[in-house]
Amino acid sequence: MEQKVIFLDTVHPILEQRLTELGFNCIDGSEWTFEETKSKLKDAFGIVIRSRFPMNEDLLANAVELQFIARSGAGMENIDEVYCNSREIVLFNAPEGNRNAVGEHALGMLLSLMNKLHTSHQEIRKGKWDRDGNRGVELDGKTVGIIGYGNNGRAFAKKLRGFDVKVLAYDKYKSGFGDDFVMEATLEALVSKADVISFHIPQNAETIYFANQEFFDALGKPIFLLNLSRGKIVETAALIRAIDTGKVSAAGLDVNEFEKSSFEAFFDDEASIPENLKSLLHSDQILMTPHIGGWTNESYFKLSNVLADKISDWWLERQP
Repeated sequence: MEQKVIFLDTVHPILEQRLTELGFNCIDGSEWTFEETKSKLKDAFGIVIRSRFPMNEDLLANAVELQFIARSGAGMENIDEVYCNSREIVLFNAPEGNRNAVGEHALGMLLSLMNKLHTSHQEIRKGKWDRDGNRGVELDGKTVGIIGYGNNGRAFAKKLRGFDVKVLAYDKYKSGFGDDFVMEATLEALVSKADVISFHIPQNAETIYFANQEFFDALGKPIFLLNLSRGKIVETAALIRAIDTGKVSAAGLDVNEFEKSSFEAFFDDEASIPENLKSLLHSDQILMTPHIGGWTNESYFKLSNVLADKISDWWLERQP
């Protein structure tokens, strides 16, 4: 029987190439509408997705032959894992594929914020030459707190090894990961001691608005905040208040809680932009990027190649 793998998003061609070599029939469904997709999944053996459609029961109930879903990325919040587990649909993701890119992006954002590269560049373009107003802060000697010590948190810690910093890491679901450079810490200790706090956790019911008013009130000193995980980890209103009160010196946001597939549409009608988003856009203490922390030329290949490795291992183990 022919095993069809439907590609609902565009990914690096190495994945299609390697799956074809394994004998799968790879079909491009990246231009299908949601309704078209529902009608064409009946005999799908596998699905490859980034984030175009939610992988929920409404969609997947039509894929009666489905055996696996492969997500080109790390986060799985757009996949109904409970439903998939109930049907024994195997789920693959590829956090190994973009962890280095995330680590580099986090470090770049931090150094830009601490040295005011983003604001001084804009000032120079407007003809303003202000050295004293753009005096920076050095990273050496600081304490960096990493919340979430999976692939991305660990990658960021690795990038920090070239600096004379103390690294504290907290992970609710891991222990025993401390080493000669990274010190395992409680959340309370990290929040009270850190000069920099970087989020690398998944978005789920436990973590939405992790950085809320209570979190910022508990800070032991003003911090530089980084969020390269998911937008709703940080409550924007609470962050704005923390900046206004001096609890947060500056924040680097690769993601934000207003992010969605139609994010660009906000800028077609300024009146539709939420007030809190306007505050982010107009603040010199905020550096934003459009969710590109793990989006490099190299990671584009690695994400698909990692998925190919995982699917290949799984498939070959199933063979008699």
